[in-house]
Amino acid sequence: MSIYLDVIWLLNFSFDLFLLVLTAIALKRKIMKIRIILAALLGSSIVIMMFSPLAFISTHPLGKMSISILMVLLAFGFKRFRYFFHGLFTFYFVTFLVGGGMIGVHYFLQAEITYLDGILMTNSTGFGHPISWLFVLIGFPVLWMFARNSLEGFEAKKIHYEQLVTVKIKVDSTQMTLKGLVDSGNQLFDPITRSPVMILDTQKVKDYIPEQLVHHALQDDVMKAMTDDQQEGHEWEHRVRIIPYRVVGKENQFLLGFKPDEVWIETNSEKIKVQKTIVGLNRTALSSEDEYQCIVHPKMLQGPSIQNVS
Repeated sequence: MSIYLDVIWLLNFSFDLFLLVLTAIALKRKIMKIRIILAALLGSSIVIMMFSPLAFISTHPLGKMSISILMVLLAFGFKRFRYFFHGLFTFYFVTFLVGGGMIGVHYFLQAEITYLDGILMTNSTGFGHPISWLFVLIGFPVLWMFARNSLEGFEAKKIHYEQLVTVKIKVDSTQMTLKGLVDSGNQLFDPITRSPVMILDTQKVKDYIPEQLVHHALQDDVMKAMTDDQQEGHEWEHRVRIIPYRVVGKENQFLLGFKPDEVWIETNSEKIKVQKTIVGLNRTALSSEDEYQCIVHPKMLQGPSIQNVS
């Protein structure tokens, strides 16, 4: 049997890279591309070791554990022991989750099993059958996506939905600081970019937003207001988004919004940089007692935690 070492190494490098990215997503840590790639290169070096005098390291459990520890250290760094072990055990969990899923599906589908004199026999080789490699190439990305979506869904359920947070929105040189309510009932997404939509009380931020945009946002028929407007465009015109939504008893409702440059969320324990979002402008007041001025989409809290708030 021919062994294509470069192909095996590339597959292992790709798998290690995907598993480290999935670990970063589960931990809500910022993905440092160079560090993740270097860690994946370190992990895939185990394939090279198998054909060198260092083969004993790649086959011994302690050797494998040492390499995985170094991978986590290289990918996420070391701040304190709790931080490190949280990353290490999450990496193991993600690896067993994806790897176990692939093994289970493979043995569920494979038929290369025979019985000889009461002995169970399988046709397997050290580096896999071409069919099994094809299964790995197709099955791993599918299971990776499934695990990623499952972890994000699990993370969303962990969020304490009825909490107030501080929201900072930056557009060019304009910065707004607001109180926001994290609400699980807000499941609004931009249909084109699939960005989560947070809702702002337009009246509370009208001094920060172009007057023409405020006027359009406060109209019952947003589309008609924009079509009938004969004025020249405003400085945020390229940021404007129109988001369709549904209200009980009404159809074809639209919410006017804009794309910010940056959005930060501060909770009691951490500061989160939102990866992507659209800011929707609501026509009516969100809180009768002015406890909050915006409603935060729960997906926005799944961004990387940049720093802990002491």
